[in-house]
Amino acid sequence: MDIPGRVVVFDGLCNLCSGGARWLQNHQGDPPFRLVPMQSQLGRALLAQHGYDPNDPLTFLVVDGDRSLTQSDAWIHLIAAAGGAWQLVHATRVVPRAWRDSIYRLVARNRYRWFGRRTACYLTSESDPHSETSKAKAP
Repeated sequence: MDIPGRVVVFDGLCNLCSGGARWLQNHQGDPPFRLVPMQSQLGRALLAQHGYDPNDPLTFLVVDGDRSLTQSDAWIHLIAAAGGAWQLVHATRVVPRAWRDSIYRLVARNRYRWFGRRTACYLTSESDPHSETSKAKAP
């Protein structure tokens, strides 16, 4: 699957992840990222293409050109891509990735319990021209 540009595959049912996607909508770099809920057909296909189980994704996925990033590296990349002072987030790379990713996995495993779960993704094609319209519903 050839997806041009920049894509973020995120959990459209997670309140924390949805908040991160809204932040990204307001802090887009150039070119902007396309937001794709992992519950959508495209999101599921991208996860599978990059070796993640679309039925039980443990991370979100950032595709930027020929790079694909997950876990803490993906968050650092997205925040830094906003430009300006946000690029200072690169300093967090001094923390070993194994430590950063273990914290990421702890939050990811508990995201619904700590932050709640939505019944549907908030994104619509009208709210973000770079988003994937999602008809995702919680099972």
